[in-house]
Amino acid sequence: MPTRRSLAGALGASTVVAAALAAPAVAQTASESTFERVRRTGVVRMAVLPGEVPFFRKDLATGEWHGTALAMARDIAGAFNAKLEYVESTYSNSVLDLQANKIDLAFALNPTPQRALAIGFARPYYQHPFGIVSAPGFKARTWDELNRPEVRVVSLIGSLMDNLLARYAPKATVVPAKAGDDAILLVQAGRADCISYALIQALGVSGKVPALSQVTLLDGPRVALPSAMGVQEEPDRRWRDFLDSWTDYNRGTRQIGVWFREGLLQMGVKPENIPANADI
Repeated sequence: MPTRRSLAGALGASTVVAAALAAPAVAQTASESTFERVRRTGVVRMAVLPGEVPFFRKDLATGEWHGTALAMARDIAGAFNAKLEYVESTYSNSVLDLQANKIDLAFALNPTPQRALAIGFARPYYQHPFGIVSAPGFKARTWDELNRPEVRVVSLIGSLMDNLLARYAPKATVVPAKAGDDAILLVQAGRADCISYALIQALGVSGKVPALSQVTLLDGPRVALPSAMGVQEEPDRRWRDFLDSWTDYNRGTRQIGVWFREGLLQMGVKPENIPANADI
């Protein structure tokens, strides 16, 4: 079974960012900035991540995208009277998509120092705690309880969880998955005991797959990191400044929490299953 040891060097978040830094891309092919291009074209291009509920959810019948990130992006685009254009991606590829000027926004990214060397970030919209979604019969409440070779933990390639597991549960057997749907299938097939996730995604999985309804915030220590929008790094900061102002306003009015809860409830998550200390 593949582990972090066999794949992290080739496919992990560090490699993706290192490759991006090795050949840095100019944010725009000409002198036009993101802010100017959005106003001129009336289009905001965003990365969408299949299977990453509740941030992203695609209606297979209509092809339409829904979810928390889509609700936020529509509000952002509305300020410019712009429409959204979708580019299917992954957590790791979002960094490269920004550098290659394929997208203007990448949601649900943790602004790690390494990523910040490759792309820019707007102000965080949520302080995101981390935990696990467990298979029936598996229980763990602390990082130490994961830190055993017999415990098989799914980690999405390119996500921050690889780094957190390496630090807090280095003895665990890490099972890599490319996307959220792949992670779910690994647990359902009995090839893993749990999926390591930030809280909102974990709750999304519990709503999508009722059999995986056990969501636990890990303690010892409780880890929470900011979640933010990734943007292209460019001299003209008006696009990032707008997103900072948008974030401050919507956090202050608690609208961010409303979008989170709406996305979770639409996925079938029961209100009583949302931890009281989730701050949403």
